[in-house]
Amino acid sequence: MLRELQSVAPQLVSSVRFLACSVIATSSADCRQTPADFLRIPTGNHTINNASTEILQYAYSALAVLQNDYYQVGRNTWPLAIDWTAAVTQTVVSGMLSTLTRSLDLIDPGVTPGIRQAQENLISSLYDQIIGYHYAQDIVAIKDEAFDDILWVVLGWIEAINFARLHGNLYFPEAQHEANTTYPTDIHAALTTLPWRGQFWIPSFQSRAQSFWLLGAQGWDTELCHGGMIWNPRLEPYKNAITNELYISASVAMYQHLLDESAVDKDPAYLQAAIEGYKWLVNSNMTNDAGLFVDGFHIGGLANGGIECNVRDEMVYTYNQGVLLTGQRGLWEATGSPSYLTDGHNLIQAVINATGWDLETNQPTDPVGTPSALPIWRGLGRGGILEDECDASGTCSQDSQTFKGIYFHHLNQFCRPLDGKGFQEHKSFNVKSFNSVRAAHRSACQAYLDWIEHNAVAALETRDEQGRFGMWWGAGLVGNSISVSPQSDGIDHDAANTTDYRNHGTPVDDTWGRTSRWLPGPQKGGLDKQVVARQLANKDEDTDMDVMQSMRKSSVQRKKRQSTDPNDRGRGRTVETQVGGLAVLRAYWDVSQSVST
Repeated sequence: MLRELQSVAPQLVSSVRFLACSVIATSSADCRQTPADFLRIPTGNHTINNASTEILQYAYSALAVLQNDYYQVGRNTWPLAIDWTAAVTQTVVSGMLSTLTRSLDLIDPGVTPGIRQAQENLISSLYDQIIGYHYAQDIVAIKDEAFDDILWVVLGWIEAINFARLHGNLYFPEAQHEANTTYPTDIHAALTTLPWRGQFWIPSFQSRAQSFWLLGAQGWDTELCHGGMIWNPRLEPYKNAITNELYISASVAMYQHLLDESAVDKDPAYLQAAIEGYKWLVNSNMTNDAGLFVDGFHIGGLANGGIECNVRDEMVYTYNQGVLLTGQRGLWEATGSPSYLTDGHNLIQAVINATGWDLETNQPTDPVGTPSALPIWRGLGRGGILEDECDASGTCSQDSQTFKGIYFHHLNQFCRPLDGKGFQEHKSFNVKSFNSVRAAHRSACQAYLDWIEHNAVAALETRDEQGRFGMWWGAGLVGNSISVSPQSDGIDHDAANTTDYRNHGTPVDDTWGRTSRWLPGPQKGGLDKQVVARQLANKDEDTDMDVMQSMRKSSVQRKKRQSTDPNDRGRGRTVETQVGGLAVLRAYWDVSQSVST
């Protein structure tokens, strides 16, 4: 696929520059608008609420617990994670390393040799665990899994590359470039020209990212729905939001970060893939009336030659609103087109609204503080706190326990300050317009900070005595009661055209497939053919759905532990819930720093 894209990529990359009228002078009609018109900034009083270094300490503590309790040095991985959630964990940890290397001086100021050595020791110790995971990652198994599982790997190693470059540039600025990492034969030259040792791993990370991107790109299909990524090649064709968002974000990240930073020409095929993927997704009708991405589309009438994505699954998950933000931010940096920033801010504001938070007043939409009753469910949360539908009832699968951490990781990526490095050398670069767009982006992200803080504080309140985070950040809204069930959580779990397969698995039917069933959790590839075979052997076709209903009910009847803590229900506290706590705290710290500079 990469070779096919290369033949048309230069023309597309050239033409997309004409969309970038806000920062590159062109004759596009869009240029009649001022840059700020492209962003919808809440009009409330959004003063900068700069997070104290205590938040950075909390974030580091979350990281320390994650690595102390869940990372096993002898196995170089988080053994209780599954393949794709381990890839997400590595991504978030690599991102936290970037935060630490930028911020440690704020906690432990000074540049004396002892302090600098101690900081380097901490960073390198954590980075060594990322390197260990590079060897332990089960790449053979992941290659045989769904296309979204494959693409998580790409984002993880791009994040590790970015950390290695950042740390090397900050603390070894005079060293020679990573492209030449051979050892000089003269010891004095070696001491003064070698880059940071961590940069020696960048080629290995690049190779892993590239090979998995090539595998993931095989999911792009033009025979059905005129484009889009297929989720799982072993089930009936399903084109869902997460696989397409991962394809977009991974592709533009490859374009931006795969090659050495001194390279003059980046591979335009990756940018072509991201742009084409984005164009398909935004025109696919995959957002609901609230502006949120639903899960995906089936192809109705496939057996009779149907090719259209016309059966929409209305299930809404938090992570489907997050991964695309990295792609939108990357596409802005690659093209300068303001529409990508506009779409990203609109999506963030739709999510915030769906948690029951008013950006104009900077407070929850509905009254909170009545322990006897849950606030109203607003689509992705209540009381201003982000939730998935399984949170309040304690019925989340291992997959869903990862979702909120993914959301805040990508929100953090999106709200980084704009620097314009991707196009400021363009001969028509307009500094005044760029500064206006940068200020508008900063103001919009500043408006989100109180909401991020609200969620960070709620997450902190779920920690147990060992510092482990829970899944349901909103437990404090009901006084940490455990009486909430799927029947009393205020959510319509039987809404029309919704399949919560990320918690309960795919049904066995003509829509999802009758020969294979995807299940969340530790199964390799998430497929369980034996379960399907037993069902079909014992039940005739008319009663398959009865079997599915029975399995669904049993899957939510988790074994309850003897505890009054609502976050001890179901799977309890896990590596995935710890990643969620780390991600939201890191987002609060990083965004507060971004909007204060």
